[in-house]
Amino acid sequence: MAAAAAPRPSSPPLRTSIALLLLALALSALVPSSDAYDSLDPVGNITIKWDVKKWREDGYMATVSLYNYQQYRHIQAPGWKLGWVWAGKEIIWKMAGAQTTEQGDCSRFREEPPPHCCRTDPEVVDFLPGASYDKQTPNCCKGGVLSSWGQDPANAIATFDVNVGRAGTTNSSVQVPTNFTLKAPGPGYTCGPAKEVEPTKFIDKDGDGRRTTQAIKTWNVTCTYSQFVAGRSPTCCVVLSSFYNSSIVECNKCSCGCQDNSTNPVSCIRPNSPYLSSVVPGDSTNTPAPLVKCSSHMCPIRVQWHVKANYKDYWRVKITVQSFNYLMNYSQWNLVAQHPNFNNLTTIFSFRYKDLNPYGTINDTGMMWGIKYYNDLLMTAQHNGNVQSELLFRKDPETFTFQKGWAFPRRVYFNGENCVMPPPDAYPWLPNDSHRLSASLTIPFITVWTALAFLLVHV
Repeated sequence: MAAAAAPRPSSPPLRTSIALLLLALALSALVPSSDAYDSLDPVGNITIKWDVKKWREDGYMATVSLYNYQQYRHIQAPGWKLGWVWAGKEIIWKMAGAQTTEQGDCSRFREEPPPHCCRTDPEVVDFLPGASYDKQTPNCCKGGVLSSWGQDPANAIATFDVNVGRAGTTNSSVQVPTNFTLKAPGPGYTCGPAKEVEPTKFIDKDGDGRRTTQAIKTWNVTCTYSQFVAGRSPTCCVVLSSFYNSSIVECNKCSCGCQDNSTNPVSCIRPNSPYLSSVVPGDSTNTPAPLVKCSSHMCPIRVQWHVKANYKDYWRVKITVQSFNYLMNYSQWNLVAQHPNFNNLTTIFSFRYKDLNPYGTINDTGMMWGIKYYNDLLMTAQHNGNVQSELLFRKDPETFTFQKGWAFPRRVYFNGENCVMPPPDAYPWLPNDSHRLSASLTIPFITVWTALAFLLVHV
């Protein structure tokens, strides 16, 4: 009688796959997610609206508008650049409110004046303030600067007019441009395909405001921002301090780069350096790479959150934003912080403030920015640039505590960029508290070591 077959041992490759999967999941928990999806502004985007308004002999006239629907991410000098690729052999005869950066080869055209641009892939920039009146359109001529919708919606729009030639002259023959790109001023935005939407309606300028006109055809393009696509290193870090602990938790070392790192060098200058007198801040046409004050963190911006005082029914925080950048003034800056007690903020001094409410009924995120002509300009490090404010919170007996770092923010953004926070176990603690690693950090590490042990034993 034949012996029964021995049970097959489980396949080593299967065990290896399981262990590797565990390891990958654990490592992904340690790596911060990219900002392609912004949980604090989940529907934020820049919408480009292309309105065909009238036909020309060989094409059409269109109004192109940029709407910055982002709550706190604005576009600062030297401003936006909008590009696209024509679907056919279109040219631009004339523009108002903006201009292309290059004319291209228009030698085959004999008309006077010649076309404004003959490139198949034009790139458009806004006019600078002070452009002549015959070149202006509504919402133009701001040097490409676009405020965020949450901070200043009246200045979150830009428009320009374009006369397109060698294009279709009917609804069925006109073609939408393709491959839209938006630089603000560098990379970071990804634009989707143009989609036809309901034609835009306009208030008739020649009437009494009760009549509207309508675009012949309207396309929308949606562009979203990702810090990962921008490929930027962090640009800000956070310092934590409190009245109940004498230690100050400084920014992490090399938060934004290192001084002596051959693979990721960052230019820095010491305050007493003779070279400092020759440093000239960048102008509105170029984006200078940050030249920062030498520090352990090497960030252009440092934000300090200081728990200043404790009262019977209230507690007070002081926020200081300091520039370490010698080459750039920050105009119309903004700061976003996430903390569960923002729903009980009673007073803010020296800053403007707005609740963001990214989760509807949960109010734990606030945006702050400077008061116009008072502190809306953060000067360079050479001028000891800093702005500060104090926030007064009402205590909620159900949640308020100074224990385990509760009084410090969960996340901080400066000008839309996520700032590097100190590790949770380094937060200033009450004198009678013990230092413990946050569970959010310890669990992934435990999983990593478990997966490695599994591999060593079973492979």
